[in-house]
Amino acid sequence: MSGRFRLLISEAWRSLGANISTTVAATLTVLIGMFLLGLFIALGTWTLSWSNHVKNELVVKVNFKQSATPAQENALARKLNQSSLVKPDGVKFVSKQQGWEYMKKHYPQMAENVPSNPLGDRLDVTPVRAEEVDALYNSIVTPTKPPGVDTVTDGKQISHRILRVAHAIEIVFTLATLVLIVASVLLISNTIRLSIFSRRREIEVMKLVGATNWFVRGPFMLEGLLTGIAGALLSIFFLIIGKAVALPAILPHLSTDPEVHAWPFPVVALILLAMGLGLGAVGSGVTIRRFLRV
Repeated sequence: MSGRFRLLISEAWRSLGANISTTVAATLTVLIGMFLLGLFIALGTWTLSWSNHVKNELVVKVNFKQSATPAQENALARKLNQSSLVKPDGVKFVSKQQGWEYMKKHYPQMAENVPSNPLGDRLDVTPVRAEEVDALYNSIVTPTKPPGVDTVTDGKQISHRILRVAHAIEIVFTLATLVLIVASVLLISNTIRLSIFSRRREIEVMKLVGATNWFVRGPFMLEGLLTGIAGALLSIFFLIIGKAVALPAILPHLSTDPEVHAWPFPVVALILLAMGLGLGAVGSGVTIRRFLRV
């Protein structure tokens, strides 16, 4: 059995060499498709993790007027603590001095020419679920804003923008990956078809001398699998290079929160290897079924 398997591999390798230009084109297409798929998995899982992290940090900010009294602030805080939309211990009081110190530290350009603290006290209110931030906002401002309240803001618009961008990236990468996967299957199929055509006489002789269907079809199946796995391995190689070269320059601009992360690279590599094998199997299987009548 091992001798037969070695013979199948040598036949597949010889056939790949005989159609070298088509083989290279098919391998490169698989490489590009798998490379983009790897980028999509890494970027998509990181973006999903980031958006979930952002959603978990969504709060409604209730900004009081400077003229608001402690009684007005405490009354609203008690009311919000009793709301079913508010997370337990989800009402945090931020004094105007704390808000001013935060602004001077994180947004110094906004505070440098301001002679005195213009802020009022604030309540940061965290909803039970991020999706309920709109309902929480409406419960505060409807029918009118509570006494002493200046403005009420939430992060829903920012979240919507983040999710829209993430969704747009997902659509673009998905469409590009699907197109390249289809192109990979077609090119692998074309490679196998050319191989079948160039060896049609040889196949006839093999059948006349009693070769089994498995022995005739085996080299063509291996051709597709070798093409797919070669493209996947090359894509993993280039992703490793890209990770080593580009990631250090990108990381400082990304979130440093440990809760925000993409899937581990070994998992991505295994997915790409499985996809490469799958593309090779589908491409060769479809072609053999259609063109190889044995």
